[in-house]
Amino acid sequence: MIRLFVAIALPEHVVDALLELSDSVPGARWVNYDQLHLTLRFIGEIDRAGFEDVVQALGEVEADAFELALAGVGHYPPRGAPRVLWAGVRPNPVLSLLQSRVENALVRAGLAPEPRNFSAHVTLARLHHAPIERVQAFLTRHGLFAAPPFQVEAFHLYSSRLARDGSVYSIEASYPLRGGYDFELDWDDEDERQSPVG
Repeated sequence: MIRLFVAIALPEHVVDALLELSDSVPGARWVNYDQLHLTLRFIGEIDRAGFEDVVQALGEVEADAFELALAGVGHYPPRGAPRVLWAGVRPNPVLSLLQSRVENALVRAGLAPEPRNFSAHVTLARLHHAPIERVQAFLTRHGLFAAPPFQVEAFHLYSSRLARDGSVYSIEASYPLRGGYDFELDWDDEDERQSPVG
């Protein structure tokens, strides 16, 4: 079994801007720099046959490359005890279209539909009994957060495995968008690009 999700990778300058948001919020476990990403669809545990179906289905997704910008911060759930701090994403119809096409492709591959509406964000920290007043202070300090825009030229299928220091993410397959760069130049063997680790 392999644990999978579909996401957009973030460039270094955006990751650096997000890391600057790490703040003194009691009970916050901040996401490591190599774990910051924008999830398009969480898949979960799947067997090898299912993995191959997912890889093939995502290869049929077509969308254009586009510019994306992160802005604002918030927490989930919006009411009640906060459990997650996140950075927001400026509304972008091309991102929404890409996510919809990823979702449809995965449903055609046999996955159950995602019951929750897509809400684009980057998880910054997971909270455990964080005082609400400290969370509100964080939101006030960083409410005007904005990172420089960046070009999204591909999306990726990631695997996640649990290690001693937390989850380790690995790219299992990459899917270039129209007008983006050609990922085939980065790989010597297409079979290696589409083989699961573990």
